[in-house]
Amino acid sequence: MRDQAGGDFFDVKVTRRRAEAEDIDSFELMRPDGGDLPQFRAGAHIDVVAPNGMVRQYSLCNHPNQRQRYLIGVLRDPRSRGASQSIHELLATGDVVRIGAPRNHFALAPAGRSLLLAAGIGVTPLMCMAEELHDAGANFSLHYCARSRSRAAFHAALGASAYGERVRFHFDDEDQSQRLDLGALLAQPDPQTHVYVCGPAGFIEAVRNTASAQGWPAPQIHVEHFAAVALDLPEPGSFDVRIASSGKVIRVPASRSVAEVLEEQGISLSVSCMEGVCGMCVTGVLEGTPEHRDCFFTGAEKARNDQFTPCCSRALSDTLVLDL
Repeated sequence: MRDQAGGDFFDVKVTRRRAEAEDIDSFELMRPDGGDLPQFRAGAHIDVVAPNGMVRQYSLCNHPNQRQRYLIGVLRDPRSRGASQSIHELLATGDVVRIGAPRNHFALAPAGRSLLLAAGIGVTPLMCMAEELHDAGANFSLHYCARSRSRAAFHAALGASAYGERVRFHFDDEDQSQRLDLGALLAQPDPQTHVYVCGPAGFIEAVRNTASAQGWPAPQIHVEHFAAVALDLPEPGSFDVRIASSGKVIRVPASRSVAEVLEEQGISLSVSCMEGVCGMCVTGVLEGTPEHRDCFFTGAEKARNDQFTPCCSRALSDTLVLDL
C-alpha cells in the first residue's frame, strides 16, 4: 500500500511552532529547499503523517496566495486516537514531516454574502476563507465561539487582521450579552447568503437545526467536520461486495471495513481518516443499498445511494456492486 492516505506525499519542514491557545499550537510548514508548495484555495486541508504514523487532516489557515508556506492549527485532544497527541508531544521546529497535497471539500461558493461560523479549532479553515473574501472585496462576517479567551486560537491575529472589524468573538464564560444568538443571526433566510460552519459536532448541529427551522435551504449551509459524528446505528453485519470490472465477489465480515478487505484482495483504495470525514475513499455504487456511516455526504447525496465511503460505511442489502 502507498502512504496511508493513498496520495502523493512529500517532505516539509516545521519552520515554526507556536502556542496559539490553551492546547492549540500552530505549525508553519515549508519545503526544505524553500520552493513553492502546491497551490490551494480557501477551505482546503492537507493530510499530515503524525510522528506515530497516523494520517490525519488539518485545514490550511494561512492566506491562499502564500505559496512558500502552509500554516495549520492542531488541537491536543485527549479523546483522539493519538495523532494530535503525537504531534504535540513529538513534532518540533526543525523536524521534517510528510504531508499530502491540498484537497478541498469545503470551498467557497459564489455568493452576495458569506457568513462564517466557527467554534474552537474549527476557526482554522474559516480564517483562510476570511483572507480570500477580504482580498476579493466580498461581503462577509466571521463569528468565532470559544469556551474562553484562553482557548480561542489566533485570537490576537484575528483581531489585528485587515478584516478585524468583521470578526465577532463569543465566549462561554463571559457576559451573556456577547454570546452567539443563532436564532437572531439566522432569522431571515437570504438567497444571496451562504453559511460556512466548522467546529465540534454539537455546534454544527445547532447551526444546521436553527437554519433549517428558519427556512434556510440546505445547499446554502456548508459544513466541515473534524471528526466523525456518533451515530445511533445497529451492530454491523456481514455482506458481499462485487467488483464491477471483474465480477469478483468478496465477503466483508462484521469485524472488518470494506476498505480493509479490498486491500487484502489487492484492491487498494485511497484512504485517510477511516471515519468517513475526509471523502478521500469515496467509491461509486452501481447496485445495492449502502448503509451510510459517514459525515461527509449531505442527506441528499446519501439518499441517491450511488456512492459510499468504504472506510466506515457498510451495506443494507446483501450485496453492493462497486464501480471498481
